[in-house]
Amino acid sequence: MKIAAAAYPFDWLADLDAYRAKIGAWVEKAADCDLLVFPEYGAMELASLGGREVAGDLEASLHEVARHEAARDALHAELAARHRLHILAASGPCFDGPRPVNRAVLFGPRGRIGHQDKQVMTRFEREDWNVVGAPGLRVFDTPIGRLGVLICYDSEFPLLGRALAEAGVEVVLVPSCTDTVAGFNRVRIGAMARALESQCVVVQAPTVGCVDWNPAIDENRGAAAIYAPPDGLWPESGVLAEGLMDVPGWVKAELDLDLVAESRRNGRVLPFAHWPESAAVRLVD
Repeated sequence: MKIAAAAYPFDWLADLDAYRAKIGAWVEKAADCDLLVFPEYGAMELASLGGREVAGDLEASLHEVARHEAARDALHAELAARHRLHILAASGPCFDGPRPVNRAVLFGPRGRIGHQDKQVMTRFEREDWNVVGAPGLRVFDTPIGRLGVLICYDSEFPLLGRALAEAGVEVVLVPSCTDTVAGFNRVRIGAMARALESQCVVVQAPTVGCVDWNPAIDENRGAAAIYAPPDGLWPESGVLAEGLMDVPGWVKAELDLDLVAESRRNGRVLPFAHWPESAAVRLVD
């Protein structure tokens, strides 16, 4: 399969047609791939459709973006069908209850496959924005492989990655949105660690650039990358492909998913198989 990870910049949008044109152009540039991954909170640029006052308000911007959920879904479903590929759309707020969750939706050639909500919220999401978690991980069985999603901060928690690995996930998608280099590196290190211990492929797609009209996405640092376990069957660095820091665009890698099963069965080391031994460890005097 061929995977593309987006380093995605925000734009001020005049209307929904501008958004459709932007996403359409991005998908067109990666239409040679089987799977496209957009970042966490990339949908927040739709707050601009409410004007400066709405876009500049943390609470109002959540509702404005959520208002366009159906249009976003329809656009990504149409693009996935037209180009016959899979797309993890940029995540955004979804009001299933009184407070929003952070939701990423997966689309395939036949339409909407399903969604994954963020599990563990950052301090900003908890304390300032009041975006809430929605416990429960999903596994997506697709013609291109068994996929799972860990949204940004979720990738920093090994047990979440382990749950996906034990369910047979071969590729973990990590859409991210971080406002510092340190934040980016926390997610990057988490993504690489999940690839190492689960002996799978992990795809990180970040937001990049500065935004002066919304305090939730004002600064964005990162580089798109696709990681693998450095266990003898993959690159020694564990990096299949990596973009430049803060540079917008797609990062692509072609890979043989049979290597995931081979790594877990016959890698130089076998952390996926040996995980239960670490879980059984106890402290001794």
